Amino acid sequence: MKKARIAVLVSGGGTNLQALIDAEKKGILKSGTISLVVASNPNAFALERAAIAGIPCDIAWKKVLGSQEAFEDKILELIEVYKIDLIVLAGFMAILSERFTSRFPKRIINVHPSLIPSFCGKGFYGLRVHEAALEYGVKVTGATVHFVNEIPDGGEILMQKAVSIRPDDTPETLQKRVMRLAEWKILPMAVEQVSAEIVK
Repeated sequence: MKKARIAVLVSGGGTNLQALIDAEKKGILKSGTISLVVASNPNAFALERAAIAGIPCDIAWKKVLGSQEAFEDKILELIEVYKIDLIVLAGFMAILSERFTSRFPKRIINVHPSLIPSFCGKGFYGLRVHEAALEYGVKVTGATVHFVNEIPDGGEILMQKAVSIRPDDTPETLQKRVMRLAEWKILPMAVEQVSAEIVK
C-alpha cells in the first residue's frame, strides 16, 4: 500500500512528534509514514526522538543560514530530496512565509494549543497561549489542528478538542493537560485523515 511521506518540523522537546511516532507504531497513522524530521535548532530534543525511532533528521538553523529565504530554501531542498507529500508543524517555532506556504496548498498542517480563533495568531505560541487563556478567565480551552497558509493560525480548521480549565491551573499544568488530552490525540488523527486523502 502506498503511503504519504511525511516531514515533521520541530523546534523543541518533540512531544507531538513522539505522539505521531507512537501513532504510526500503533497503526492509528496507517496512510502515512514519517520520513523526515527537520529541527529549527540543533539542540531540539526532538532530534533524539527521531534518531531513536530511526527517522532521518536534519537541521535548518536560521541563525547559521542567515536569512528567512535561506532557511526556507534549506527546508524546501530537504522536502524535495525526501519526496515529501505532507508537512506537519509540531511545536515548530518559526513562521513560514507565503513564498513557502503557497507551494503546498492543503499539504502543511499545524497543531495550535487553543481553540482557534481564540488566543492565536502572531505572538501566540508555547506557554503564552495558556497564560492568555488563564488571564482572560475562559473556562474551556483545547487544541486545534489546521491547514497552514500565509496567515499565522489562519488556515482551514481540520480538528479541535476541548479541555476544561481548572480553578487551580497554572500555565504549565494547563499546557501539559492540553497536550495530553487534546494535541496528542487530534494531531495523529488529522495527519491520518490528510494522508489518506493524499494517497487516494
